[in-house]
Amino acid sequence: QVRLVESGGGLVQAGESLRLSCAASGSIFSINDMGWYRQAPGKQRELVAKISSGGNTNIADSVKGRFTISRDNAKNTVYLQMNSLKPEDTAVYYCNANLVRVGFLLSSNHDYWGQGTQVTVYS
Repeated sequence: QVRLVESGGGLVQAGESLRLSCAASGSIFSINDMGWYRQAPGKQRELVAKISSGGNTNIADSVKGRFTISRDNAKNTVYLQMNSLKPEDTAVYYCNANLVRVGFLLSSNHDYWGQGTQVTVYS
């Protein structure tokens, strides 16, 4: 089994910062991309940021310059530092990891998701 556990969400005022963490655990052989997605009420889930195992990042235009993604491969953990938060950043944030489980072929990578953490920004 594989688990992704997120932490760090909360209620903050516009302009403040939050740091989200997501730790993957279980029978993991290797992790490819790790990332963060968000879903606001009535909207589709969207990519916020993702990072490859080598550290290459892809950041959504809406958060570029304010959010930073990083990861600790030794801990199977990905972080999202969110600065200068805006009310429009309010959403449930989901961690994602594309990984290969122990005992499976390298080509059998799959996406796994965390349970989500609420981020609410008020003006």
